Amino acid sequence: MSWLGLEGRIALVTGAAGGIGAAVVAALRAEGVRVMATDRAAPAGPDSAALDVTDSAAVDTLVARVEREWGPVTLGVSVAGVLSTVPVAELTDAEWRRVFAVNADGVMHLGRALARVMQPRGSGSIVTVGSNAAGIPRQNMTAYAASKAAAAMFTRCLGLELAPHGIRCNHLAPGSTLTPMQTGMWADEDGAARVIAGSLPAFKSGIPLGKLATPEDIADAVLFLLSERAGHITMADLYVDGGATLRA
Repeated sequence: MSWLGLEGRIALVTGAAGGIGAAVVAALRAEGVRVMATDRAAPAGPDSAALDVTDSAAVDTLVARVEREWGPVTLGVSVAGVLSTVPVAELTDAEWRRVFAVNADGVMHLGRALARVMQPRGSGSIVTVGSNAAGIPRQNMTAYAASKAAAAMFTRCLGLELAPHGIRCNHLAPGSTLTPMQTGMWADEDGAARVIAGSLPAFKSGIPLGKLATPEDIADAVLFLLSERAGHITMADLYVDGGATLRA
């Protein structure tokens, strides 16, 4: 039996087509969890579905379908997210709404749908994978950071409401991770070294551990928070960023 005790559970994961989401799905399946893997375009492989998290009705419909066809969803992970690196002076209303629609509204849509089915049963665990940008200002990332901060606070408030029903809700904040979202911001092969070193002109600290996270590093932390090994942890902000935000 696995140390985590997740075998036989049912999970729904958003943003599962690549990067951290794909790593979370793989890790859960390795633990014997049946996972509905979702993304805007259905991820490759079995037990997957296309899901636009900005469409609340679509989220409700998929949760209801999984519950009807598979059984109770007891694990939920919001990973779907989009990046924005537009300076405030150039930030349009449309760009602000685009980022919030996925990074904040999408988290709310899944959290609300799962709360409605988990609360009557009195059990469940939900993890939002956000960003350490939720807790530290970033240049040219206002919409992204603000949307991630909104998702983090929503998750903690959800956890407060659901705690009396035995449901745990936690926020996990990765730092720089080796995903296409991260590498897409690099201008050349020295991108990783610059991220690790940090930038004084940009008021951005480096990474004390001296390395970037892998998607598997983040997935391991997600599985811990989902499991009963974290049975007395709820409403937490777990920063998995190699110490980059220098949080106390």
